[in-house]
Amino acid sequence: MTVTAQRSRRVSKRTGVVLRVLLAVALLVPIGVLFSSHWQTNDERRSYADRERHGIEYLRSLGPVTVALVDAQSSAVSGRSGAREALRSAVDATSAVDVRYGAELRTSDRWAGIRAKIEALPARTPTDPATASAAYSEAGDLLLALYAKVRESSGLIRDPESDSYHLQDAVAEELPEALVAAGRLADLTVMAAKRPTSERLRTAGEMALARAAVIEPASDLVSGLRVAVEDTESRTLGGNLLRRLDGYQRAVESLSGLTADPRSADPIQVSTARSSAHLSGAELSTIILSELDILIQERADELTDQGLVAIGAFVLAVLMIVALAAGIMIAGRVTRPGFAYLGEPGMVPPGAIHPGAAPEVGPPPGGPPLGGPPPVIGSPLAGPSPLAGPSGLPTGPSVLPERRSYRPDPAGEPGRRGPLPDWPDPVPAGQANPAMPGGPDGQPAHWGRPDAAR
Repeated sequence: MTVTAQRSRRVSKRTGVVLRVLLAVALLVPIGVLFSSHWQTNDERRSYADRERHGIEYLRSLGPVTVALVDAQSSAVSGRSGAREALRSAVDATSAVDVRYGAELRTSDRWAGIRAKIEALPARTPTDPATASAAYSEAGDLLLALYAKVRESSGLIRDPESDSYHLQDAVAEELPEALVAAGRLADLTVMAAKRPTSERLRTAGEMALARAAVIEPASDLVSGLRVAVEDTESRTLGGNLLRRLDGYQRAVESLSGLTADPRSADPIQVSTARSSAHLSGAELSTIILSELDILIQERADELTDQGLVAIGAFVLAVLMIVALAAGIMIAGRVTRPGFAYLGEPGMVPPGAIHPGAAPEVGPPPGGPPLGGPPPVIGSPLAGPSPLAGPSGLPTGPSVLPERRSYRPDPAGEPGRRGPLPDWPDPVPAGQANPAMPGGPDGQPAHWGRPDAAR
């Protein structure tokens, strides 16, 4: 019975240890979910930043193609040659970039069409300036559409930061449009000088529209870059950008002033102003792309650092939970030293009361009365004993386990002792029952404890 209870306590304790360990391990579930969510979001943002940088590299290769195409167009309209070699080199460089990032940015088909269109341009200078301008203008429109495709596919057009958004808008939309429009304005000035006087009114209207096509994107470009400089946290963006921006703005204003009156416009001065605008625009494009790439690279590095911090925090949390579970298991194995009664079946442990037996009567709680020894069971002072029968002798089952003693057997051999009957022990040692007859020596007989008469 005692063994069964102890086993039950051991099983209950082992179950409690297992439950606490499982609870500690279960903490890994929410921690793992949080880490997985953070890691997935961080990984998506890093991938987004990498794709933006690929778009920046693609835009960097399109800049020389734009300037070379406009120069080739102006040369064809003016009747000169010699700009095709620069255009061919720029096209080859962009083709190499498209091989690396065309599939990711989904620009391969568009670039293949633009390249085929550029290669199909007449190798010889056309005799009709209008035909040459129309052929190059179509290729220029396709090139501007490719700029828009790169912005969209790379995610630059959806950049969440104010400074980087205005930078990409300036370098991938406003600046290319302004460069192409400046080349067309200069070409229109050259063609207007060769037109008859009867077409002067039509020429004036076309030049006004062409001048507006240059001024409008250039103004938007200046406004956007100033906003980017005001909103950025970069220490180098303002100093590197504003100086180039001022040079480009002066070149555009000079070109616009020279073409204000088509009748007095000098084609040579207009061509020089166009070349100045293209040169300052190319320098400005290089600076904008460099600063934009730096901003996005810093953002990617910050995301990488956040990922490392998240990994470290997750590993630390796992180690702490493992240590907690190990501590719980070790504490569950340490038990206090105890004692269990492992007697024979049916035997009552010492000090326990047998079922159905009356409780043992002992001295009163206050101790023995003053003036003499404590009263014994059966005396008038002690009152009737709950264990004594009608004759005063104790009855009922024994409250102690079986004990045996030995005494000389008068009927047997000398020196041999025989077993004594069971002795109930309701009387403390040293006490006697005066109601019982005296012994052989005239002293009261002792009962209850075999050692009382010794």
